[in-house]
Amino acid sequence: MNILKSSFFAIAGATLLASCGGGVAPVVSTPIGNIDTTPLKITPLTDVQTKNWVASDLVMDTIPGMSVDKAYAEIIKKQKGETVIVGVIDSGIDVEHEDLKNVIWTNKGEIPNNGKDDDNNGYVDDVHGWNFLGNIVGENMEYVRIIRALNPKFEGKTDASISTADRAEFEMYKKAKAEFEKEKQQALAQKAQYDQILQSVKPAHAAMTKKFGKEDYTKKDLAGITNPSAEQQQQIGMLTQMLNFGDSVPEVIKELTGGIDYFSGRLDTHFNIDKDFRKEMLGDDPNNPATKYYGNGDVDGPDPKEADAKHGTHVAGIIAAQRNNGIGMNGVAGNVEIMVVRAVPDGDEYDKDIANAIRYAVDNGAKVLNTSFGKYYSTHPEWVIEAIKYAESKDVLIVNAAGNEGLNLDENIVYPNDQTKTGAEYAGNVLTVGALNYKYGSELVANFSNFGKSNVDVFAPGVKIWSTTPLDTYEYLQGTSMASPAVAGVAAVIRSMYPNLSAKQVKQVIMDSGLSTNANVVLGGDASNTDSFNNISKSGKMVNLYNALIMASKM
Repeated sequence: MNILKSSFFAIAGATLLASCGGGVAPVVSTPIGNIDTTPLKITPLTDVQTKNWVASDLVMDTIPGMSVDKAYAEIIKKQKGETVIVGVIDSGIDVEHEDLKNVIWTNKGEIPNNGKDDDNNGYVDDVHGWNFLGNIVGENMEYVRIIRALNPKFEGKTDASISTADRAEFEMYKKAKAEFEKEKQQALAQKAQYDQILQSVKPAHAAMTKKFGKEDYTKKDLAGITNPSAEQQQQIGMLTQMLNFGDSVPEVIKELTGGIDYFSGRLDTHFNIDKDFRKEMLGDDPNNPATKYYGNGDVDGPDPKEADAKHGTHVAGIIAAQRNNGIGMNGVAGNVEIMVVRAVPDGDEYDKDIANAIRYAVDNGAKVLNTSFGKYYSTHPEWVIEAIKYAESKDVLIVNAAGNEGLNLDENIVYPNDQTKTGAEYAGNVLTVGALNYKYGSELVANFSNFGKSNVDVFAPGVKIWSTTPLDTYEYLQGTSMASPAVAGVAAVIRSMYPNLSAKQVKQVIMDSGLSTNANVVLGGDASNTDSFNNISKSGKMVNLYNALIMASKM
């Protein structure tokens, strides 16, 4: 990274504004700094604040957002810049969503639904992007696929019976089996726990609903019951405890039911060692890199209710939900077109699909890619590495989610990333993003977020993020999957306003212009595991659009 920093400072004095698109004026604003003097916010966020906290300003609002509203009000104003295509490699997107339909990329060289490859790019009817998954929704985890592939060779074998040539493969097989057994047992136990709780909560809730004549009773209502019977005492205790996990008991029941469905789904798909979804539903060989034109143009996926496109739709809204249209919400970036590349199933993605998805987006004009996914096992990482290097050669920035396991990525490799086992980067165009909480102070880092002094670059909002979901709905979701598109939006704004800056320069601007704090933060949700915030990522910074635009303008 020293070379990148050197090149960054070497050109910092050069003036590129004269040739930038959109008539962008020089920025004379003062960057935000000295945030360690900012008071902690002790009052809860209002509903409006929560829905918009990504755009908040730490100094003005005491909420650690990215100063998006401040940037638009004081710097961007009515300047438009150049249109930037952002490729969203994800689970699919509801392209008809009310707050997204006007920002979805359309391939002008393709005539819709005529069954022809009009633009001769190899993909038939790729009007808004491409679907490399076909009709697949649920998929195995990568370690399950490894076990299935290697079982015929290694099942029942011991270390003593393995040849030197097969040693590395056998070690991977053993590791995959151990991971499979651990994860499957955890899913079974968690499903059973949720089932047990739900079976107790439902009758207790029914009894209290009848007593109060309403479903949305409160802790105060429960505490006010006089002379409760022994059975009612049990019900009061249980329901009071449930109200610690939601605003109402029906909300908690919904969450419990959703948890049961989630773990049931994992058992049916993620851990189903007998079912090869790709072979049955797509027919493409994931171990043959020569084939590229499988799948179809149905970028929202096969589900009529578009549930499989929820994740991708949420990500797209964070980046570019149409601003100031009086509908829904404002995405971070204006003047953006979202290219949809469906390559991430409910389960682990295939390396081949990700490599092809990156190349498709690059070849069709995307200048920023968002990759809100990841896994800890990879059978063909070299294919993805080659695709990332290809994107780098075409000046495309990849904004990547760090992952949600609370791990130090300097000690654990996640795929995709630009990291190697030695910590060195193999590409300069990948920006890896950890997740922030809306609580400024020791709880600033999301309790699930991965981190790493070498292998996480920056942090951005990722807890309780309000965004678009299929069929004209909106929901809160959280994860580094939400932090990454927030930064992809920032990158898109910079590339729009200052199109002469390279992908590497945009990455460095985002890293160098952020806000830092000397505060100690809790990592991985473990109160005994703390470190200085400026020591858990390469930049030590929180992404800030306002500061990034000021820095970019001076280049």
